[in-house]
Amino acid sequence: MNVDYEKAEREIQKILESYDPDAVLEKIVKYLYNNFKKYSWIGIYLLHGNKLVLSHWKGKNATEHNIIPIGKGICGAAAQTGKTIVVPDVSKDKRYLSCFLSTKSEIVVPIKKNNKIIGEIDIDSDLLKAFDKKDLIFLEKTAKMLSNIL
Repeated sequence: MNVDYEKAEREIQKILESYDPDAVLEKIVKYLYNNFKKYSWIGIYLLHGNKLVLSHWKGKNATEHNIIPIGKGICGAAAQTGKTIVVPDVSKDKRYLSCFLSTKSEIVVPIKKNNKIIGEIDIDSDLLKAFDKKDLIFLEKTAKMLSNIL
């Protein structure tokens, strides 16, 4: 499962050149899903008032959590604190809102513009401890790039 993170970053930058935010978000989730096998579900939520609203996603199944209040679940906690949250084992985190029985770990990366949360990248994995420092750095860079088009 070796991933070339530098190549992936270049591909994300190419996608961002589209200038159509809706198309960019669709392409980003598709790219991440198709190129990072350990990412079993990818969603991008956008902040609307005090709720996160699912904008685009890619995975085997849809989630029932299309709207998440700030402060609820891991996504809501990341939006509330403004910090990336990595959960190596979702069964051990009381905040976890169960979407899929197969999910074992999760990472949620806030998307910020002018130091304010405008959305987030939420990724589930069917593997325990799926997310490492490389994922964290890459996804935080991706979130920063996304903030420029949102």
